[in-house]
Amino acid sequence: MGSPPLQSQCLREAPPHQASHPPHCRPPRLSSRHPPASASPPRRAPPMPPRSRAAAPRPALLVPLACALLLLLLVSPCHCVNEQGQALLRWKDTLRPASGALASWRAADASPCRWFGVSCNARGDVVGLSITSVDLQGPPPANLQPLAASLKTLVLSGTNLTGAIPNELGGYGELTTLDLSKNQLAGAIPPELCRLANLESLALNSNSLRGGIPDDIGNLTSLTYLTLYDNELSGPIPASIGNLKKLQVLRAGGNQGMKGPLPPEIGGCTDLTMLGLAETGVSGSLPETIGQLKKIQTIAIYTTLLSGRIPESIGNCTELTSLYLYQNSLSGPIPAQIGQLKKLQTLLLWQNQLVGAIPPELGQCKELTLIDLSLNSLTGSIPASLGGLPNLQQLQLSTNQLTGVIPPELSNCTSLTDIEVDNNALSGEIRLDFPSLRNLTLFYAWKNRLTGGVPASLADAPSLQAVDLSYNNLTGPIPKELFGLQNLTKLLLLNNELSGFIPLEIGNCTSLYRLRLNGNRLSGTIPAEIGNLKNLNFLDMSENHLVGPVPAAISGCASLEFLDLHSNALSGALPDALPRSLQLIDVSENQLVGPLSSSIGSMPELTKLYLGMNRLTGGIPPELGSSEKLQLLDLGGNAFTGGIPGELGKIPSLEISLNLSCNRLSGEIPSQFAGLDKLGSLDLSHNELSGSLEPLASLQNLVTLNISYNAFAGELPNTPFFQKLPLSDLAGNRHLVVGDGSDESSRRGAISSLKVAIAVLVAVSALLLVAATYMLARTHRRGGGRIIHGEGAWEVTLYQKLDITMDDVLRGLTSANVIGTGSSGVVYKVDTPNGYTLAVKKMWSSDEATSAAFRSEIAALGSIRHRNIVRLLGWAANGGTRLLFYSYLPNGSLSGLLHGGLAAKGAPADEWGARFDVALGVAHAVAYLHHDCVPAILHGDVKSMNVLLGPAYEPYLADFGLARVLSAASSKLDTGKQTRIAGSYGYMAPEYASMQRISEKSDVYSFGVVVLEILTGRHPLDPALPGGAHLVQWVREHVQAKRDASELVDARLRAGASEADAHEMRQVLSVAALCVSRRADDRPAMKDVVALLEEIRRPAAGDDAKQQQPAAAAAAATPAPVSPVRGACSGAQSSSCSFAASEYSA
Repeated sequence: MGSPPLQSQCLREAPPHQASHPPHCRPPRLSSRHPPASASPPRRAPPMPPRSRAAAPRPALLVPLACALLLLLLVSPCHCVNEQGQALLRWKDTLRPASGALASWRAADASPCRWFGVSCNARGDVVGLSITSVDLQGPPPANLQPLAASLKTLVLSGTNLTGAIPNELGGYGELTTLDLSKNQLAGAIPPELCRLANLESLALNSNSLRGGIPDDIGNLTSLTYLTLYDNELSGPIPASIGNLKKLQVLRAGGNQGMKGPLPPEIGGCTDLTMLGLAETGVSGSLPETIGQLKKIQTIAIYTTLLSGRIPESIGNCTELTSLYLYQNSLSGPIPAQIGQLKKLQTLLLWQNQLVGAIPPELGQCKELTLIDLSLNSLTGSIPASLGGLPNLQQLQLSTNQLTGVIPPELSNCTSLTDIEVDNNALSGEIRLDFPSLRNLTLFYAWKNRLTGGVPASLADAPSLQAVDLSYNNLTGPIPKELFGLQNLTKLLLLNNELSGFIPLEIGNCTSLYRLRLNGNRLSGTIPAEIGNLKNLNFLDMSENHLVGPVPAAISGCASLEFLDLHSNALSGALPDALPRSLQLIDVSENQLVGPLSSSIGSMPELTKLYLGMNRLTGGIPPELGSSEKLQLLDLGGNAFTGGIPGELGKIPSLEISLNLSCNRLSGEIPSQFAGLDKLGSLDLSHNELSGSLEPLASLQNLVTLNISYNAFAGELPNTPFFQKLPLSDLAGNRHLVVGDGSDESSRRGAISSLKVAIAVLVAVSALLLVAATYMLARTHRRGGGRIIHGEGAWEVTLYQKLDITMDDVLRGLTSANVIGTGSSGVVYKVDTPNGYTLAVKKMWSSDEATSAAFRSEIAALGSIRHRNIVRLLGWAANGGTRLLFYSYLPNGSLSGLLHGGLAAKGAPADEWGARFDVALGVAHAVAYLHHDCVPAILHGDVKSMNVLLGPAYEPYLADFGLARVLSAASSKLDTGKQTRIAGSYGYMAPEYASMQRISEKSDVYSFGVVVLEILTGRHPLDPALPGGAHLVQWVREHVQAKRDASELVDARLRAGASEADAHEMRQVLSVAALCVSRRADDRPAMKDVVALLEEIRRPAAGDDAKQQQPAAAAAAATPAPVSPVRGACSGAQSSSCSFAASEYSA
């Protein structure tokens, strides 16, 4: 029989799995020196006779045989990758890998064993596929069946995989390691994975997986490592988890939908060394069985819903090094058994509801480096035994109810870097041996009852960077030695009883960044040496007894942004040169004299300038108009003369307040004032101004206006705002015409006559009733679409069926139907012929270029459903005009209930229970926007006018999300257009006023103002408040003076309040004080505010309300100032995070 052709022979000699050419298989390319066998027709070898043992080979046959052998050596067999390689190549075809990522995966290779990421055993079977941090862009491998019998390791971490986890992976029975972490996988965890009996490591963390942890997870009895954190998993932790006897690491944190208790079966995981369930919805008590985890080293269950006591069995976890249980609702005492944890290094229990004393047994945990028990309700003294912890670096006990002295024994902890004992009731003198604390960088003891002097020995702690001893009863001078600390950046001694001069040595501390000495009894002059502080950013020496001039050397503070010297006895002229970096200057309530230098307009970053209540003379410098970022200007209470510079009307950012009152200004209001369309408050009273008020007619954002006691003449602008002005703000203008052509002499007191004024205003309102000039074609709308009519097209989207037309809506947009005006638009009550009553908001924003962003954002808001949020029914847009349709609520607003006519109609304004329910309902609404909407929605304008009342006076929050909608539209937060959506004057958070930054914490501040308004019955800008103070300021000053808190409460509430009601009011006042903290970081999250308010009402009859109240509320019995909130750490890295809190800040 003849030999087969060469090519056929190649195929026959190949291994069985290479018997045919798959799509990826091609014969190798040969060089021109050796053409392929197919280049010429195959030749059959001559038949070979049977071989004889004695027969010698014939020479004629040797030649072709030798040629054939030589050809076989020169031409290799067909290189076609085996079946496992073909499966991998099929998966590769579904990917879009980064250039060159899988370049080594070639079909021409005989085996994939040398491919990138592939490993094989000695037999050539693929046992591992491991690719990390490579952009593959595609789905995970759905069918690697040829590898099922050999694959042990599948690692595809950080490879940008998308889609779902294939169920087929459950059939790879040899798998010991499966890692699909750090991708974009979605869908559920396939229950089929629970069939992998040999699986030892399962890492699915950092994806977008949903659904629950499979109930059969307990079948993976070989599992030692399970990470599911940072997904979107929900549901309970299966009890079968207790079957995983070999499990060493369990991390499932960051899944906020995960609910229910930690099952007691967790005690069955006796090999567990790491338990991480942080930032989940895990609730209930820690099970006693946790004490069975004898090998556990880290327990991280922070920022969850844990409650109940810390089990005493925790003392059995003798290998424990890190215990993170902060930001929960744990109650009861700290168990003394923690003292048995000899290896414990980090103990973080802050922001719970723990009570009782700090156990002295903590002093037995000699390895402790970090203790944080802040924001609880701990009582008693600081144990002296803590001084026996040689490795202790950070001791944080802030915001508790600790008493006694700061134990001198802490001086033995020579490794200490941070001591934070602020916001307690500690007393006595500070007797720490600071020379022993060579590593101390931060010492916070503010808001206690400490006495004695500021220790001069602080200067012997050379590493000190921050000292805050504010809000104590410290006396004596400021030690000059402190200013020899070369690393000191923050020195805060405000609100003590310090006296004497400011040391000249202050100029030596060139590292100082923040210096606050306000609220003391310091005297003498401000040393010129302060000009040496090149790094100084914040200087507050207000409310002292300082005299002399503001030193010209202060211009040397090149980094200074905040300068507050108000309420002293400073004299002389304001220096011509001040640091150009300044953002705020407050030298009000001093005795400064002379003209104001034109250089005042050369500070490009200036946002607030307070010069009121001095003795300044001359003209107002026109150069102030160059301050393009100026938001507030107060020149009131001086002796300025001349006219008002028109340049002031050209300041684009002037939006908070302009006060020129109580001067000697003359002339007319500049026409440029018509451009101040963002201004919220204008006071021109008590001057000699004359002429028309017409330049003010278009200022639609004004909240307050006082033009009294001038010489204005002519007609009062015929606008709703001017019609509603209090008569006291118009008084003293004899020739000002209200609206019927009569002046003071002919009307005999027209302005001062309330009856006539009301009649005129009604008449003016009647004249303003005009029909809409752009009626649209009558078309019923039951969904999205466009309505064409006249000059433009209306795009309308409804979120529920409404039988209305745009004609019906537009006919109702008249001045007579205006029911409210806010920072985002004007609201009309619209009655349609079909019986619907709507609240229609016409928004201020009119930028047509942003309509796509507007539609995208408003569509998200249309899906919001909450019992305390006014439902958005739909919207309409036509070019730059945008209308929002809401449900109409008949009982007006909370503002009307508290300050308007509703109280006279039998509404429950004098019932504490009703007011509490309103506060709680609003808290629920804001918390829903912040924490239950994805992404979070900022309200941006929480105020009593935006809290509407339903038929039973239940609260509904209105205008939700307009801050976020308009923010997206304007694309920048700190633009001029954005100012209208960052709140209303009186409710705005300090960080917006100073830096134009809004966040969820800005909403929290505004909510706190609303709660104070509910408690006191006063508007935030109530003119009856002493000294024209803001409501928040008035409450703070009242509390700081240690006056009876009940004096703050609305008299209508006090009249019928029981003792229990009064106790609740004090607790709510404490919560409000937390919300209006000056620093955004010091305010609680809204979900925590809800928890605090609910806790106030939660205790059953007979319970000790004081023990049940939340830690923060209890600690805030004196509401201001409040404690810093800790920084959050993630995962097992908490021990390396810095938990040092920043100081109380204005």
